[in-house]
Amino acid sequence: MRVCSSAMDTEFTLITGASSGLGLEMSRLLAAEGRNLMILARREERLAEIAEELSASGAGEVRSFAVDLSDTKALEAFLASIARDELKIGTLINNAGFGLRGSFAELGCEDQLRCIDLNIRALTRLTHAVLPGMRVRGRGAILNVASTAAFQAGPGMAVYYASKAYVLSFTEALAQELRGQGIHVTCLCPGPTDTEFAQVAGMADSPLFRSGAMDATLVSRQGLRALQRGQVIHLPGMRNKTLAFLLRFTPRSWVRSLVARLQ
Repeated sequence: MRVCSSAMDTEFTLITGASSGLGLEMSRLLAAEGRNLMILARREERLAEIAEELSASGAGEVRSFAVDLSDTKALEAFLASIARDELKIGTLINNAGFGLRGSFAELGCEDQLRCIDLNIRALTRLTHAVLPGMRVRGRGAILNVASTAAFQAGPGMAVYYASKAYVLSFTEALAQELRGQGIHVTCLCPGPTDTEFAQVAGMADSPLFRSGAMDATLVSRQGLRALQRGQVIHLPGMRNKTLAFLLRFTPRSWVRSLVARLQ
């Protein structure tokens, strides 16, 4: 079963956070398949360059939108524009997100609330906006990018870890609610990956990333394959799978202490 639209029809694959990292790599992989793409990120000039690259590499129609998804008004304006133009979303990839390293009490509150707005609120709003059309058509796909952080608390990055736990729980529930309706819902839970995330979060020097990061293209390819197969949760890489499994049998107090040291 093909869960993403082809360039032959009017359906688009909407990818958030498409200017770098996993969002960019997924965009490239889908462009090579001739998909119609709708790419979102904050950096307008960078998006324009990427749109040209994707078109040249074989994508169908490519539309780019410079949107700060953590800004509620900007998000609603974007949704209003695609509704006005009657653009159909066949696949939604909720990839945009960020984290901040540091003590909850010492980090700025506004920055942490922006993390919640992007990682949770925008993801939820976009999902709710595209689902009616998918249900009417009886097909669709939603890929939510969480993290291995979703499986435990994260001292030193409390809000980020909690936001990814939401994404995992939300995705699992949604997948169950939509069973039998032709809509695939997958949660991709990568561990340390070679993207801009570590630099933005201030984690490049942390033991977690110094121990090694997976290739972003490989992680992206595995995530898209898991979505096509209808897999609800996918952890790329044997190390990530093993750690997530072992967490089930480890006292939570031990896990909290270990994560604090790794940060």
